[in-house]
Amino acid sequence: MDQINPKRIVGMVTDAGNDVMPAPAPLDGVSRAKVSPNQVLAIVCVGICLANLDLFIVNVGLPNIARDFKGASLEDMSWVLNGYAIAYAALLVFFGRLAERYRRNASFLLGVGLFTAASAACSAANSVETLVAFRVVQAAGAALMTPTSLGLLLAVFPPDRRSSAVRTWTAIGGLAAALGPVVGGVLVTFNWRWIFIVNVPIGLIAMLIGWWKLPEVPGHDAPRPNPWAAALVTGGIGALTFAIVKVNDWGWGSPRIEFSFAAAFVLLASFILHCVRSDNPFVDPALFRNRHFTGAALVMAPYSAAFGAMLLSIALWEQTAWGWSALKTGLAIAPGPLLVPITSLLFAGRLIKRFGAATVVTAGILFFAAGLIAWATVIGSEPNFALVAVGMVPTGIGVGLAFPTLMGVSTAALPSSSFATGSGVINMIRQAALAVGVAVFVAIVGTPVSPAERLVAFHLGWWVMAAITAVGLIPTFALIRPSRN
Repeated sequence: MDQINPKRIVGMVTDAGNDVMPAPAPLDGVSRAKVSPNQVLAIVCVGICLANLDLFIVNVGLPNIARDFKGASLEDMSWVLNGYAIAYAALLVFFGRLAERYRRNASFLLGVGLFTAASAACSAANSVETLVAFRVVQAAGAALMTPTSLGLLLAVFPPDRRSSAVRTWTAIGGLAAALGPVVGGVLVTFNWRWIFIVNVPIGLIAMLIGWWKLPEVPGHDAPRPNPWAAALVTGGIGALTFAIVKVNDWGWGSPRIEFSFAAAFVLLASFILHCVRSDNPFVDPALFRNRHFTGAALVMAPYSAAFGAMLLSIALWEQTAWGWSALKTGLAIAPGPLLVPITSLLFAGRLIKRFGAATVVTAGILFFAAGLIAWATVIGSEPNFALVAVGMVPTGIGVGLAFPTLMGVSTAALPSSSFATGSGVINMIRQAALAVGVAVFVAIVGTPVSPAERLVAFHLGWWVMAAITAVGLIPTFALIRPSRN
């Protein structure tokens, strides 16, 4: 269990918004004669494109949304991102396991339908609270369609073509993420509501074609996941994020802050206790007996926290400090996400073969941290398009190296029966860390009253996120690097 096979990791290439698992045995009852696997690939790629576009589009549109809602505070607007991330984190494993009991094609269409309906509702939101509520419903749709889309792919493609199909699925998702900032900038130019409206016709078309073309992939008799456990982890992460965001307003000594941290501790401790003692745990503790899986999880947490903060911070800085339009902001951000699929598909696999997973993860962490340090060092009050690229290019390369390698490491040494579960747990950790990272950055920045104070706060935030990223080097060397024996 202590040895990682680089060949197994190379086939698990992912982008910043997806998780990928190796293929299980073919599912019984699937008729491949009546459907083209490539048609199925095209349909399920729509789902992952919706999820990835939404992540980057919303970040670019946040300042415009805040202005439309009568100058909503940064703390309030952070929940537009964090509500989505927390719900997605908890529901991905829950819906992924629940969907195993039912037809994969029906579950996928239900997920797309839920995401589409929630997008329409988001476009009509009249307050931050209603927008956050509809974003949570969006997350539920995304959490349902992501694992079922992979289940459909693995069911219809023959074993010798599955690896290629999954790589195509992730590359298209990465391309959607790369286009997100630009598309978001264009749509926000008209009205921020279009960043949600655009999902509606795409989702409806995908549902109609999917209903017509997707094959019936039956479920199987799998244990029903525990909804109480899902509620515990959702409440625990939510309480922790809320406490961090509100520290500036209420102060560390506030009874409300103390109560929020205490609630987070109790809820998360109860969740861990459930996982340890239950006969049907929400997260199987046996996964963490594998040193490489544990190492990947411990690296993924700080890396994802910094990634969430990075994505929010640069969009906010360009629009609030430099006064750039959403379109200019999107164009400046685009090189980073564009480099993610290029790096992961063209270079990550080759580097893993030659140098090993730990070295590639280390390089990814260093590149990502370098981008944050560059911003903390060179960005000033004067607008400069090139300075944004100075940070976006290394962070994009860092994500392309670190993320797919961590996903590969996390599943490469697991038995085949645990591939899906392990992948879901890692992505759950990633989403939860994204929310915490956004909350920490919001707490650091606070509400500066002058441009000079804003610059100091953002510089401090980028330095802190670079330091948090570097924490991932410890488990990389301690747990991911192959042992001598």
